[in-house]
Amino acid sequence: MLAAKIFHWVNIVSIFVMLTSGLQIYNANPVFGGRGGLHIFPLFTLGGWLAGGRHWHFAAMWAFSLNLFWYGIYVFVTRRWQHKFVGANDIKALQKTQNPKRLVYAWHRIVYTSIIPILLLSIFTGMGMYKPAQFPWIVECFGSWQALRIVHFSSVPIVIIFVLIHSFLGWKAGGEKLTESMFW
Repeated sequence: MLAAKIFHWVNIVSIFVMLTSGLQIYNANPVFGGRGGLHIFPLFTLGGWLAGGRHWHFAAMWAFSLNLFWYGIYVFVTRRWQHKFVGANDIKALQKTQNPKRLVYAWHRIVYTSIIPILLLSIFTGMGMYKPAQFPWIVECFGSWQALRIVHFSSVPIVIIFVLIHSFLGWKAGGEKLTESMFW
């Protein structure tokens, strides 16, 4: 399971860098409240200033996006998609099963599958902000630059909630042994 360890570590590092550098970008022009809005304490930001935050953010975004791309290929080639993502049996299990382990597996696959469109939306909106001159149609899809920023910014708490639920369900399915096997 070396591949799972690599994918998890690249995700953790890149999400951490994107989160902290994103907060630096946010401080330069807060999404909510304009320049006079809520500012994040510098200890929780990365980049030192707007351009520095953007450089870190985009570097981590490429690492994260490429990691997801290679993970998608890995899941497809190894046929892990057959048991990693939600299926009709999982929906039936939620309705009928009394087996607590089966319920955990069903919920885990539902949560795991539901994060895919959120991550794709985050990447899509991020590309629209990164290159608005090259992708003006992305901004137009959301109606305005500010709406695009709000959608992109909203993906942050959703990803954090996903990480917490995903970790909890992984621990519930396999305990510490499974959880540790994903990283060490």
